[in-house]
Amino acid sequence: MVADPTTSLTMAQPGPTPILHLFGGPHVTLGGRRCEVPEGSKRLLAFVALHRRRVERRHAAGTLWPIGDDGRAAGNLRSALWRLRGAGIDLLAADKWSLALCDEVVVDVHVVSSWAGRLIDGTASDDDLAVSPCWLDALDLLPGWYDDWALVERERVRQRVLHGLEGLSRRLVCAGRCAEAVEAAMLAVGAEPLRESAQRALIEAHLAEGNWVEAWRGYQAYRHLLDRELGVGPSTDLVALLQAARNDRFDRSHELYLRAVSS
Repeated sequence: MVADPTTSLTMAQPGPTPILHLFGGPHVTLGGRRCEVPEGSKRLLAFVALHRRRVERRHAAGTLWPIGDDGRAAGNLRSALWRLRGAGIDLLAADKWSLALCDEVVVDVHVVSSWAGRLIDGTASDDDLAVSPCWLDALDLLPGWYDDWALVERERVRQRVLHGLEGLSRRLVCAGRCAEAVEAAMLAVGAEPLRESAQRALIEAHLAEGNWVEAWRGYQAYRHLLDRELGVGPSTDLVALLQAARNDRFDRSHELYLRAVSS
């Protein structure tokens, strides 16, 4: 199992692979050595990396430096590129018209998004079924950045990772690894306690492990939280899940009782 989302990708590539870290960053690691990104270049590097394609220089400059005229914005972009090269972080391929991330650069956001995507669409491999606290870092991309483009990307990645954690929990249940399934679901619940799909994944993991009381306790805590925060109750589907589990438990207990008294 792989705990670090960049580990499996970098191990498969020869030579020192540059890794751009946007979770808890931006910073770069090259051959295990951490390189700090110049302050005036961080937003440019993150902006281009998150676009996953070539970006027009005029668009990047206008978005990142909206105050002033086009000439001043273009000058700020040139300065940001110069600072990156001066720091030995030559990760952007630039021509007269556009910018793009160099092909060999690994970006942690891309790795995590691909991991979550495989769990969402059902194509995950055994190597994807790892539970690690590092996934929590992916729930807060570029903290403290309030640019519109950063806010949109932060929420997009957050939703994708939450769906990935829920899918991970269900895959682990299917693999009989219920303890890990509970842990994965708890990461999602801890990040968003009001999210019903995360609560459902946690309840399903408890039930798969045979811990009906844990499932019921979690359901009751969620029900009280919803009532207190929003004045609503859980969905009828979640109520039906618990009721079906309760009925099944009663039926099995009754069957065992009948066998005992008839023997």
